[in-house]
Amino acid sequence: MYLTDSRSTTPTVVPDTRPGRRPAVPGTVLALGAVSLITDISSEMVTAVLPLYVVAALGLSPLGFGLLDGINNGVGALVRLAGGHLADRGGRRHKVVAGLGYGLSALCKPLFLLAHGLPMISAVLAADRTGKGLRTAPRDAMISLATRPEHRGRAFGVHRAMDTTGALLGPLVAFAVLRAAVDGYDAVFAVSGCVAVLGVLVLVLFVPRRITPETPPTSTNTANTANTANTGNTGNSTATARSITAVGATPAPRTASGPTLRESLALLRRPGLRRLTLCAALLGLTTVSDSFLYLLLQREMHVPAHLFPLLPLGTAAVFLLLAIPLGASADRIGRGRLFLAGHGVLLLGYGLLLSPVHGAPVVVTVAVLVLHGAFYAATDGVLAAATAGAVPAEHQGAGQALVGTGQALARFACSLAFGAAWSLWGGRSALAVTAAALAVSAVVAWAALRSTGEPPAGEASA
Repeated sequence: MYLTDSRSTTPTVVPDTRPGRRPAVPGTVLALGAVSLITDISSEMVTAVLPLYVVAALGLSPLGFGLLDGINNGVGALVRLAGGHLADRGGRRHKVVAGLGYGLSALCKPLFLLAHGLPMISAVLAADRTGKGLRTAPRDAMISLATRPEHRGRAFGVHRAMDTTGALLGPLVAFAVLRAAVDGYDAVFAVSGCVAVLGVLVLVLFVPRRITPETPPTSTNTANTANTANTGNTGNSTATARSITAVGATPAPRTASGPTLRESLALLRRPGLRRLTLCAALLGLTTVSDSFLYLLLQREMHVPAHLFPLLPLGTAAVFLLLAIPLGASADRIGRGRLFLAGHGVLLLGYGLLLSPVHGAPVVVTVAVLVLHGAFYAATDGVLAAATAGAVPAEHQGAGQALVGTGQALARFACSLAFGAAWSLWGGRSALAVTAAALAVSAVVAWAALRSTGEPPAGEASA
């Protein structure tokens, strides 16, 4: 059964999602969520102990850790474009490329057992992040292709919630291993490798090899439906015509085996995608990495060292609770608006950490972690959903890679700069400068996304 949207001059059909029909969140998304959940347990086990391991156990300076953290954020960006492009080629090889990425990361986890100096840890971390860079864009492209455009915010919210469940469990497992094992850090790295292999097996067994786009490229009515859902309150025919190209355009015959690299890079000519990429990069330049934030909390609030692996749990728990409702809200109010609001929430967290009221360190720590988790729930999957609405189906991998690369490279630069600033001025001063820069960047991004008078996520622009 189909429902007609009375706002359009041409009847628009919306597939019925009642019981017995195709669900808003397909099984492919749930399978990918399970893969991410297991893989994130493995990754967050390492992430939870790595900052304290390299700073306390190995004696690295904040600048040295900034280099490591920059590698964590930046190396994956160097291969993310290649991963997204290769996934779109050859009849959408998203699963193959994603599998290579997950497999590479799984192989790297045991290598941390052999890495005891900055060069070796940097090399292993770079290889691990290369795997993450390869898999991220193909994975998000599979979610986009398997889901109706009007439900993408919800689907990404469900995926990120499952992913965050792994992020929630990972530090708990690391904490338990550290408490139980004699060689705690080595045991964490060994268990992490075993869990990562399990994630690869789930991908191979339960994620389909090929995914047919939910919106048929030749259906004008379905493309109109996608535009109506992605633009929220925009129902005029001009916006609809623009969105047909963005969501359901018919691929040219010469790209039957996939777009060329030149065509993938040319996606930045699309105003919506270009503005989204620039704003994500600008805000990424002023976003302190999780590891630095946790180190600041540990030092400012005097958190005992053995409790340090539990700090990410606060962020993950809030992310888990808010990812689905905020993803669904983004489908209604606009993904760009929610993305910007999330950075406003992060700015509040920075301000709270910098405030002189530290008489109740537990309360301040919990509040900062709650705001940090809300920031991720309002930005992570929402940005991917906004990107999906700004590019056609045959370019989903490359589109996700372009936006993700811009943001990752910006965060790489931020990690290096923040580590240097911490070494020169101290952690509080470095955070104060970053917070001021974030406030300015948020205003600039808000003005840029509003300048065209279109929906601020770029959902209706092509």
